[in-house]
Amino acid sequence: MLPSQLQIENFKSYPPQARQLATDRIELLQQLPLSFVPLLLREIISYDWKFPAERSDMDRQLAYLGALAPAQRDQMMAPFARLKLSSQLERLDWVDSPGQFSEQLTAHLWATRQIDGFREAAEGYIQKVDSASPAEPPPVPRLGVAVIGKGVAENKYPLFRKFRPYGVYFSRVKPENGLGMLLEALGARAAAHPVPFGHWYIDGGTKENTGIGQLTCVAYNSLDSVRTNLLNKIERAIQSDIGGPEALRTMMARLRPDELGLSDAPESAVLNHFQVSVLTEGSGTQIFSTTFVQWTAREALRRAQPITLLTRYAPRQRQRPMNELLSGKKQNIELDPPGSLIDADMGAFYTWLNQQRLRGAAQSSFLVWFEDHSEALAISPTLPRGTQSDSPVDMKGLLAQIV
Repeated sequence: MLPSQLQIENFKSYPPQARQLATDRIELLQQLPLSFVPLLLREIISYDWKFPAERSDMDRQLAYLGALAPAQRDQMMAPFARLKLSSQLERLDWVDSPGQFSEQLTAHLWATRQIDGFREAAEGYIQKVDSASPAEPPPVPRLGVAVIGKGVAENKYPLFRKFRPYGVYFSRVKPENGLGMLLEALGARAAAHPVPFGHWYIDGGTKENTGIGQLTCVAYNSLDSVRTNLLNKIERAIQSDIGGPEALRTMMARLRPDELGLSDAPESAVLNHFQVSVLTEGSGTQIFSTTFVQWTAREALRRAQPITLLTRYAPRQRQRPMNELLSGKKQNIELDPPGSLIDADMGAFYTWLNQQRLRGAAQSSFLVWFEDHSEALAISPTLPRGTQSDSPVDMKGLLAQIV
């Protein structure tokens, strides 16, 4: 089927809001090339489970395309229309399975050496959309906090080496009630700026009982049964010779929250679909808590674009044979706090880099603290770069310097 042949009934399997969005824009979709429409539908089909920031981006994109004159739109779509697709791609059910189309399109573009042309077209398209209808700036400068090293009594590894050129290294932080002060600050920001999905707390172990409203919490231990269910499905799929890694990836991409033991109720659907995507799309998020925290933070920043993000790393399990890890069996699990600290130090740096990709990066701040110890590093437009402070300071005083 070609896009020009799209009918309203083609969207009958879409979730309610996605179906309404596609139906309202069907005339626009009919005028776009086959190499582009499924990529748009891949985002539309999950509209019901997107965060407000994602929905806003989708709405802006569709509004921009719809406002173009036909000649302007044809000119913008010309690089996509010039791509040569295989007959196999053209026969795919790209309306109901746009994600599968996207995967096979990528493989086809690489195989036919058209990937550079596609990448150039996609980058040009995004630049035009962003320049024509820029997103709103955050209501308050973003704050990212990473708490690392839980359970580490002594450490000889030099922390924050990647961070130091960009901020101030504090060597005499008073650790007493440091986490409590951070959570208190998180609650104050959430109360002052009650943005839906705007304030996040991600824990690699068991989350603290914050009692903070307007706070999105994701914790590794809270998803223990979900991870076990997923690993069991992966193991069964491998044993049944599902058809290789691509088939396994497709199977995982189609999993719903209720299939892994999570609620699919409307009030929890957005967050639960997000948690499933973290576990099914991230490599190692199912078995290593440090990887889980890093990937969850990455996806939260990319998708929800929060104004406050607190990540807390916990000890991960030691490396074991992959077959044993994928089995989901928990006997004799040994934790590795020192190795987890090194992982978390790098994971925190990646989180800061991802925060810097968001609008308002020049005004944002970031703090990384070695939990229950005296070392921290802060990056803020109010602080000098590449310096060190040896003055005693508690967490509240440290936050006051950057927020």
